[in-house]
Parts: sequence; C-alpha cells; structure tokens
Amino acid sequence: MSGHSKWATIKHKKAATDARRGKVFTKIIRELTIAARTGGADPDTNPRLRTAILTAKGENMPNDNIERAIQRGAGNLEGETLDEVTFEGYGPGGVGLLVQVVTSNRNRIVSEIRHMLSKNGGNMAETGAVGWMFERKGDILVPKEAADEDKMMSIVLDAGAEDLRDDGAAWEVTTPPEAMEKVREALTAAGIKPSSAEVGFVPKNYVKLTGAQAQQMVRMMEALEDHDDVQHVYANFDIDENEIQAAVAS
Repeated sequence: MSGHSKWATIKHKKAATDARRGKVFTKIIRELTIAARTGGADPDTNPRLRTAILTAKGENMPNDNIERAIQRGAGNLEGETLDEVTFEGYGPGGVGLLVQVVTSNRNRIVSEIRHMLSKNGGNMAETGAVGWMFERKGDILVPKEAADEDKMMSIVLDAGAEDLRDDGAAWEVTTPPEAMEKVREALTAAGIKPSSAEVGFVPKNYVKLTGAQAQQMVRMMEALEDHDDVQHVYANFDIDENEIQAAVAS
C-alpha cells in the first residue's frame, strides 16, 4: 500500500516524544486560529474548528491554550497576522507534493520551501501542476492492534467510510470529507482510538521509491514537517516501511 500512511504512523510515534511536543502544539494552535478565523469560533457550525479541537484534546493540550487560539482567530485577542498558503512541488522520482503552510512572512517561506525541496532532489511547481494528483478525503489511521479487520469493517462502513485498507502497522480508513467526524466518533464509541484523523489530501496513485530516492524523500519530508510554518505535507510516494524506518534512524 501507500508510503503515505506508513509515514504518518511513524511520524505520529516520533511526535509523541517530549522533544517534538512543542512543535506539535505550535502547529495545532495555528490550525485552531486559522480555523476560527475562516469559519467562526463556534465549533458546532465550523467542522474544521471542531476537528482541530478534537486533535488538540487528543494531544492533551490545555483548554486555556485552545480557547486563546480560538479567540485570536475570531479577532477577540491580539496576535500575529497569519496567512494560509499551499505550495505545489515535486520530490525525488517525480513524487507530487502539496505543502500547506501558515505563516506571518509569505516571502520568507517561499524561499525556504524552495530551498528544502531543491536540497533533497525536488523542485517547486506551478499552481495546479500537482493538485490534480490528490483528492480531498477524510483520512483516519488506526493502530493494527486496536481491532481486527471484521470489526473495523463493520464499524467504518456503517458510519459512512469509503474504504478500509491494511497497511501493515495500521488500518487506513478513507471517507468523504463530510463523513470523517462521524466515522471517527463511531470508532471512539467502540473503544477504538485513531492515531490520527483529518480531512486532507489523499493521493489518487503512488510513485514507488527505493534506495537513494527513498532516503531523499524521507529527508525531505522530515525537513518540511520540522519547519514551524508547515502544517501538513501530502505526497504520493510509496516506500517500504523498513526503508522509511532506516532513513528516519540514519
């Protein structure tokens, strides 16, 4: 299956360490702020904000931090002016990339994203060159040990999921964007906690990478996702899990 969900699973485990927790909180706070700014401060009428709040609580973020971020987004508290931008690009082997950023300095981030791509065998692309390779979907990952296939299938399909895939260490559930919350709630009600759940961009097809190109791709993903302004990176690579693990450990 895809390197997409394998990478997400490994990334989630890395993000659980204390050293990376501050960056995770920073990204969630920015998502809360942007979600409130674009859709309002009421989670009952703002699905994006509702998802961001659930993500924040899943990371044990204090309620005061969540509320302050929402109030800044709603304009009730002062804060820096943030722009939300999506860049398109290519990675090693022609892998397509969508890089979503929230930044206070658009000129600076363009230069920095371009540098990170070129340093790792990639390049920036024109708007629209890569976006067609992806579909906007709900994407939920569940640790393999949390439930067997039959149980997963009965829960997620009844709740409105489109597909359930076995990706080694995790189950990957894809849903229509509007059904993501319902599927996550159904899993939670059954005592199954997803390791991640978001509405994002799922590749329509994948580019298989091995060897040096696989290592370059993992280094690129790490560099991009380690940047404070980068919220999400979507890429259509397929790399074997053992190669991802080896590259992360090197």
